[in-house]
Parts: sequence; structure tokens; C-alpha cells
Amino acid sequence: MSGLLLIADHASNHVPGDIDLDIDPALLNQHMAVDIGVGPLGQLLCDRLGMAGIFGEVSRLVIDLNREEDAPGLIPLESDGFSIAGNKLLDAEGKRARLERFWRPYHDGIAARIAADRPRLIVSLHSFTPRLATRAEEARPWQIGVLYNQDDRAAQPGIAALRAAGIVTGDNEPYSGKVLNATMNLHAEGNAIPYLGIEVRQDLIGDDAGVALWADKLAPVIEAVASEF
Repeated sequence: MSGLLLIADHASNHVPGDIDLDIDPALLNQHMAVDIGVGPLGQLLCDRLGMAGIFGEVSRLVIDLNREEDAPGLIPLESDGFSIAGNKLLDAEGKRARLERFWRPYHDGIAARIAADRPRLIVSLHSFTPRLATRAEEARPWQIGVLYNQDDRAAQPGIAALRAAGIVTGDNEPYSGKVLNATMNLHAEGNAIPYLGIEVRQDLIGDDAGVALWADKLAPVIEAVASEF
């Protein structure tokens, strides 16, 4: 389908060789560093639906591309109870350099694509952990969450379509788009473009079979929502 743009802020766990986060390397394969499954799922959806795609190319532990440039959590000092010791050593100049190196080119690229193509629908793709380490007693039962802030033109039909397909769907769960929605606030709501903010529970897309299954489930929902715009 033409006129669609998929954005996946946290698709990569890449840490450039000249950046030392001073963490256990095993953390780079966990939800603190990357939205597990989103890279392959996003690519499969783009291929299947003919969508353009923009994928973040650096770990959220280096810089969180889905935060405002002045947000306290832009360069995280901790994540889900784990200290990101290397980030605590950054001075103001180091933070500014990281912003200029990663955040600005990423968002400038999104802005340029939107200005050139003016998509009729933006799909924002993320994944979430079934349980946070710091809140292990709180299960997250949703298979999919749909996030939105002020503009729910695509979110509401998306929620309805997902639930009609028998998918356990959270309405602004497990996070609220009224709190965490930086990329969509800037590029979708800021341009009055409808968007479908999709969060997939990461244990469902942790392998190739799961990715294929959820591409099959999500593609028709995206098509149905896009047909309204």
C-alpha cells in the first residue's frame, strides 16, 4: 500500500565502538537496550504492505530516539533497575555531541521523508517486556498495546480491529501515549498525520516463527486502518 510510513525508534541494539556504556554485554540483548523483535517484524510488514520504513540504528541505551531532545531520560542513567555507568560520566558537551551525532540526524531524516512523501498514515512500532524487573509482580497481559496522545483517529479503529480479531489489546497500555509519545508527537501529531502506535509483547516476536505469525495478524489491521485515510 502506498502512502504508509513505518517508524521503529528502538529497532537496534548497536553501540558504536567508541562509546563505552560500562554495562554487562548481556544487557544489549534485553528490552532495556532494544525493542526485541521489532527490526525483523517491521521489515516484514514493510515488505508485505509496500511501506517505507525508518529504523533506529543505535541502542536506546546510547540515546533514546523516542524522547524529546531536552527530556531527562534522553541519555539514560539507568534502565529497569540497571545502572548505565558509562552514561553517568558524560558531561554537557558529551551529551550535546551524542544528540548531534544520533538524535538530530534521525529526526531530520524522518522530517525530510514526511515532507517529501506526506504519508496518509504513520505506523509506529515498538515492543514491550511481559514484566519489568523492577515490577516483577505486575504482569502485562496484553498481546498488543495501541498508544496515542491527542490524535486517536487511527488508534481507535486499530484497537477495534485488533480486538475483533481476538487479540488481547491494551488501550494506551502498557504505556500511555499521553506520557511517552515523543516521535509521534513531533512528526505525526505535529503534522496532523494520523498514526497507529503499536506495541507488541516481546515474547510473542522473539523468534522467526513469532515474527511471521504477528506479521500475518498485524498486516490486515494496518491495511484496514489505512483504508480510512
